[in-house]
Amino acid sequence: MKDRKVLITGIEYKVRKLTDLFSKLEKNQQILVEENEELKKVIEEKNIFVENLKEEIQKIKLAKSLESKEGSNDAKMKINELVREIDKCIGLLNQ
Repeated sequence: MKDRKVLITGIEYKVRKLTDLFSKLEKNQQILVEENEELKKVIEEKNIFVENLKEEIQKIKLAKSLESKEGSNDAKMKINELVREIDKCIGLLNQ
C-alpha cells in the first residue's frame, strides 16, 4: 500500500512538472509568434521602401536619358511603355 502511494505521488509530481513545462513552452511559443509577426511587418515595410527606391531610380534614369541625346531611345521606349500603361488604365476605367 505504501508503495502505491509513493508511485502515485511520484506520478503526480511528474505530471505537475510536465504541465509547468507545457505552460512555459506555450508562453514562449506565443512570444515567438508575436515576434515573427513583427518581423514580417518590418520586412513588408522594407520591401515597400525598396520598391519606392527602385521607382526613384527609374525616374532619375529617365530624367537623365531625356537630358542626353544618347539615351533618347531609352526615353522613347519608356514613354511608349507609360503610354501603353495609361491606355490599359483607361480601358479598365471604360469597362
